[in-house]
Amino acid sequence: MDEPPGACFEQERDPGDLSIFQGETRTIIQPTSLKDPKLDKLKKVLVSWINNTLKREHIVVQSLEDDLYDGLVLHHLLGQLAGVHLPVEEIAVTEAAQLRKLEIIMEALNQSLGLPDQAAPKWSVKLIHARDLLATLHIMVAIVKRFQPDMALPSGISVEVVLLEVNKSGIKSDKQVEHITEPSNSADNSSDMPKNEDPIDELMKLDWQKINTVTQAILHFVNMNISSLGLHVTDLEKQFADGVILLLLLGQLEGYFIPLCEYELSPTTKTEMLHNVTLALDILNDREVQVFNVDPQDIVSQDFTATLKVLYVLFKKHKSR
Repeated sequence: MDEPPGACFEQERDPGDLSIFQGETRTIIQPTSLKDPKLDKLKKVLVSWINNTLKREHIVVQSLEDDLYDGLVLHHLLGQLAGVHLPVEEIAVTEAAQLRKLEIIMEALNQSLGLPDQAAPKWSVKLIHARDLLATLHIMVAIVKRFQPDMALPSGISVEVVLLEVNKSGIKSDKQVEHITEPSNSADNSSDMPKNEDPIDELMKLDWQKINTVTQAILHFVNMNISSLGLHVTDLEKQFADGVILLLLLGQLEGYFIPLCEYELSPTTKTEMLHNVTLALDILNDREVQVFNVDPQDIVSQDFTATLKVLYVLFKKHKSR
């Protein structure tokens, strides 16, 4: 997220600076865990969800810990998801102002999450403001589980951490494993698929013949609904990458015309393609057709799984037509 005016004059805290945690225990992710692709996927999913949730407010997050530390994003999420609007300044420039604002927001957020006063959540004002990734991940996972429980978060994400106790005599350390998201299957019911597992993600784990069967069914569905426009699709990834056919398909399925001035009918640049695809996903969201874990850039980049996810939700909704 772009820094607010004047933020360049503020000296940023080093997330690894232990002096600000004197007398406390700090949990730090091991460097090897930070390189885990599963952890990286969780971060991308959360960033994408935040951006989709706040796109009408023109807020764009790029990094969880770096963009949530001052409270601005958390405040907007609280307003959007829980309808809670607090009397705090929109942009807090100084560290003292940020901490005051964050304290008010975190108190209201903990209440919205249903945490009792005596509960000790895995985050705090100090940790979030210090850009602590683990605390930021914990609070974002809690927000998703509270306000969008049907969203499929990557399951079984855990990291190896070092517990550091800082005091005047020195630093004591201990290692342990910290769980961020729950395992996909319980030990006593390992054969059941989780209720919120994305069907396309599950499909992609199967052999190519089964994937191809579903793909052909969706391809037939698409062509059946755009044939009246003189269009025919043979390559899902390439022909949907610019967003044009996706917008036209949406118009056919949902029964409305999208004005030509709203999108690029013959896009030639990635920016124009991204505009088209973003518009299509916005329309889906406005019509309460949920597509999880898909970013417009994925479609433009011809990501097969992402494209299939978008078309699958349309197929599921309109296949009886």
